[in-house]
Parts: sequence; C-alpha cells; structure tokens
Amino acid sequence: MDTIIGTYECKVDAKGRLLLPAPLKKQLAASLQNGFVLKRSVFQPCLELYPMQEWNLMMQKINKLNRFVKKNNDFIRRFTAGVKVVEIDALGRLLVPKDLVMFASIAKEVVFSSAVNIVEIWDKDLYEKSINGEDVDFADLAEEVMGNLNDDDNGIS
Repeated sequence: MDTIIGTYECKVDAKGRLLLPAPLKKQLAASLQNGFVLKRSVFQPCLELYPMQEWNLMMQKINKLNRFVKKNNDFIRRFTAGVKVVEIDALGRLLVPKDLVMFASIAKEVVFSSAVNIVEIWDKDLYEKSINGEDVDFADLAEEVMGNLNDDDNGIS
C-alpha cells in the first residue's frame, strides 16, 4: 500500500458514524473491498484504522513472537484488546463501536490523521492538545529519532 497523506476533520453524526472526507476515501479506495481493522492506539488516546492488508502484515510480525514467553502473551493480549473488523459503507461512513468511542473520548468532531500506512482517529480537542503539547520539544524529538538516518544517496534524510 502507498503512504496515506493528510489530516482531515469531520463531525460525528447522530448514530455515531464518521463520514470519511473525499480525499481520504480516495486514498483508501483500493482497501474498501477488503475492509479495515480498528483498534486502540498503544501510545495515544486515539484509534488506529488499518487497511486489512496492513493489519495482516502487522499480524505476521506479531505471530513471530514466542507465545511461551509471558511478556509476549501479555503484549499480544493488550495490543489486540478491543480490535474490531469494520467497513466503510457505500456513502463513505465508518461506524465506530461504542467501546472504542469511549476509549478515544470521541465527542462531536474528529480528526483523521495519516500515520504513514494507517490512519489515526482522534477526538479533535485531544488531537490539538497532542500536537501542540509543551511536554514534547518536536525539534529535539525529530533530531533524536531521525537525526542519524541518511540512507539515501540524495542527501535527504
């Protein structure tokens, strides 16, 4: 799958459905037939929408873990807690199950935020707090995470 690009906002309808913005739906078009997996994020109070192809790749990695190691079993259980197979309907709507709505504190407005090959789904207020957070100096974080990478010949990290 190609990289997903963009950050989009939408409102939650009366039945708890999210209408995917057209540019995002277009990027996910190849995945619509196979469905998606929706799960809790490990590190943030948001949800992660995996195209089924990406979920299967993740499961291949996780299936390599030795299940006779307690930490691995604990990780698998927590990583897959609340996982749901979901579909986007013909009108481009995604119904988020109530337990996941509660986890992510989704109220009236949400943000779809691309995260390379998946989409994060945030309550708008929590998303704004996350990206504007004073607890993380983004310049320091970028240098620490990406500073030593330069594996391309073009000089761009």
